[in-house]
Amino acid sequence: QVQLVESGGGLVQPGGSLRLSCAVSGSEFAINAMGWYRQAPGKQRELVATITSGGSTNYADSVKGRFTLSRDNAENTMYLQMNSLKPEDTAVYYCNVDGWVGPNWYKEDYWGQGTQVTVSS
Repeated sequence: QVQLVESGGGLVQPGGSLRLSCAVSGSEFAINAMGWYRQAPGKQRELVATITSGGSTNYADSVKGRFTLSRDNAENTMYLQMNSLKPEDTAVYYCNVDGWVGPNWYKEDYWGQGTQVTVSS
């Protein structure tokens, strides 16, 4: 019923930029919080950035000052602007949303399938 469509990943040189997007579809889904997580080879999945329904953002120390998380006016699409990319940013990036699913409005969270970001010269 609820689908997440991720886009924007790819190969970029160190110092370059990428913009990830995550679009949520589903007529009976009320979004609460959204976020991006990433998983590099041999490592656990880690928080990149989150944004609450009130617009409060939280960033991992490793990306603070370089990445910017935002939501569109309808609050159904999330963007992660990634600047000054480093090789250490190479990972599969996963979109996550939590909210309430109709018609019974139970709490649920969903994950995207992941998009590969590779930072290399």
